[in-house]
Amino acid sequence: LNVKPTPAKKKQLNMKLIPYTLLSSLSIAAVTSALAATPSTSNLPQLKYFDIRGAAETCRIIFALADQPYDDARYKIDPATFSSPEFLNAKEDGELKMNLNRAPVLVTSDGQTIGQSKAIERYLAKQFGLMGNTLEEEAMIDCIAEHCRDVKDAARYKGFSKFTKNKTEEEKAEARKEWFESDMPTMLQKIEEAVKQTSTSEGCAFVSSTTYADVAIWALLRDCSAGDVEDTKMASEKCILLNEIAEKVGTNEGVARWLKKRPESMF
Repeated sequence: LNVKPTPAKKKQLNMKLIPYTLLSSLSIAAVTSALAATPSTSNLPQLKYFDIRGAAETCRIIFALADQPYDDARYKIDPATFSSPEFLNAKEDGELKMNLNRAPVLVTSDGQTIGQSKAIERYLAKQFGLMGNTLEEEAMIDCIAEHCRDVKDAARYKGFSKFTKNKTEEEKAEARKEWFESDMPTMLQKIEEAVKQTSTSEGCAFVSSTTYADVAIWALLRDCSAGDVEDTKMASEKCILLNEIAEKVGTNEGVARWLKKRPESMF
């Protein structure tokens, strides 16, 4: 039996429903507001690398300098065998294809994967305003960073690290001595003179603000392996400007906080 309510009855029913409808709307709005106020960690950029400083540490320093959150995903390394099952699994799962099955890779907040540590560094530097304001400024900042990479490459080619296989320990010791006493000081002095052309403020490689170039200088002079710290200090002792730059980066609040809490690693 279907009985249609009278107009008066309809009005009465509608009046009863209004408080419930309003309450429901307010509840949905409150939940939505609460969700919006709670920061999500699911869309943070993710930096994937081994549980060492290595090729990813400059990226971590850039994040720290910009005071930007990210997911620091690390593949554990067995110190006895230097193997990493987590890395092998990531490679097999295709997570590292953009870096030719190597690490690091950066997965951006929108899911894009970027390979090559230097490409990641420049991407982050641009994103956080550390690459100047014009193409010319970007090129000059990049130029200084590349000078620093030249020094690191030259040290590797010199062949005195523990990973060098084709030299005796005596030959490696002689190459190391020559590098730190002659080759490196010469290269650093050239960079010092180049930076004098671009710096207009104490502690800055380019004009008067901290840039990617400053981070590269810091990494070269301060983030070397423990066994090279003193020799690097001696090799750079005449480079007043470069040391001022490295000091400013290292004492930045975000960077200093990261250096204090970052995990200990082999290199």
